[in-house]
Parts: sequence; structure tokens; C-alpha cells
Amino acid sequence: MSEYRIAAIGDRDSVLGFRTLGLDVYPAETVEEARLLLHRLAKENYAIIYLTEGFAKSMAADVGRYKDAVTPAVILIPGREGALGIGMDAVKTAVERAVGADIL
Repeated sequence: MSEYRIAAIGDRDSVLGFRTLGLDVYPAETVEEARLLLHRLAKENYAIIYLTEGFAKSMAADVGRYKDAVTPAVILIPGREGALGIGMDAVKTAVERAVGADIL
């Protein structure tokens, strides 16, 4: 049985620090590069993929593709431009679906 891995995709400044935590880091220069990385890693043995909100805002359909999948869990994180609120909105929607009401 193989072990699952964790990755971070985003601009270099935002994701490089994750390497010290043992995550696989994939800096991307463009949205298209981030999109290709997301789909490639999803096919590999990654259980969690962190993606910066800066890229995610242009990749809603791509991120949505994995919303109901067991793996990978795509988790949105703030990038160097700060939090855009996209990640928190995703958490709120997931909680509403699970609980049946807005408790946040």
C-alpha cells in the first residue's frame, strides 16, 4: 500500500515555506501552469493539494471537479496578495451541505 502525499501549488513566495513542513511544493508562474499541475497531481498519489486563492479564482471549474472526490482534497490558502475569501466560502458551503444549515 502506497503512502499519500501532500502538495502545495501557488506562486513561489506563497508556497516555498511549505517545503520545510515536508510538503511537495510546485511553484507556478501562470494560471494555466497551476491548472496543469493540479490535474497531474490529482492523478498521482496526493491526498491533499493546497492551492493559493490567487490561482483558484481563475480555476473554479477545475477546483470544482474535485469537490466531491475522496482524494485529492483541494484546500484553498491565501497567497502573497492576502486572503480573498474564496477558501472560507468553500468551507462555509461544505459545512452547509454536511449540516443542512448555515452554522458559520
